Amino acid sequence: MKSHLHVVQIRAVSKRDQGLTIKGLGLRGIHSEVWVKNTPSFRGAIKKVMHLITVEESDAPVTSPQAGTPGASPAKAAAKKK
Repeated sequence: MKSHLHVVQIRAVSKRDQGLTIKGLGLRGIHSEVWVKNTPSFRGAIKKVMHLITVEESDAPVTSPQAGTPGASPAKAAAKKK
C-alpha cells in the first residue's frame, strides 16, 4: 500500500455535505489537487465523494510550489519569501 494519495477534483459540488467533505480534503474547486496521507479517515472521505474526484496512489507527495494550491505560481511563491 502506498503512503500518499493524489486527489484531484474533476466535478463541481452540488450538495452541502459533499462540499464540506471536499473542503475537508483540502480541495478548493475544479482542477484543484492535494496529496493526503493514505489513512482510513481520508479513505472514508474519498469514498463519499468518489464521483467528484480522481485518486492515484503515490509513494510521496510532490514538493513543488504548486502542489495543493490551485493558481499558485513559482513567481508568487518567490514574492512571498521577500
